[in-house]
Amino acid sequence: MPRFIVLEHTDAPDDPGGRHYDLLLEAGEVCRTWRLSDMPAADGKPVAATPIAPHRLAWLDHHDGPVSGNRGHARRIDAGTYEPACDAVAEMTVDETTEPVVVQVRGTLLIGELTVGHDRAWRRP
Repeated sequence: MPRFIVLEHTDAPDDPGGRHYDLLLEAGEVCRTWRLSDMPAADGKPVAATPIAPHRLAWLDHHDGPVSGNRGHARRIDAGTYEPACDAVAEMTVDETTEPVVVQVRGTLLIGELTVGHDRAWRRP
C-alpha cells in the first residue's frame, strides 16, 4: 500500500508566513506533493493547497531536520498509508489541478477521506 506523510515546514525562504505543511503521497518513483496553508482538521474545514514539484521518496521516512539548500526545517506531523480512489495520484502532473484527488488515509492523526484539489485540501471523518 502506498505511503503518505504530512510535514510541518518552517523558515522556508519562499514562505512569507514562516510556516506551512507539505502533503506527500507516494506515487511510483516519486511523491506527489502539495503545500498546505494549514494542517487538515478532523472537522473537514477546507485548507488552501497548492501542487508543487514531486519530491523524492526519501521524504516519506523523514522525522525532523533541516531542508537542504538552507530552505528551512521540516518536521513530521503524521504519516501512514493511503488508498487512492483511482489512479489519478500516480498519473497526475504538477499543473493538473482541475480534478480533485481523493484518498483514504490511515495515519496516526488523519484517518479517513482526504481530498486534494485546486487550492483546497480537507479531511472528512
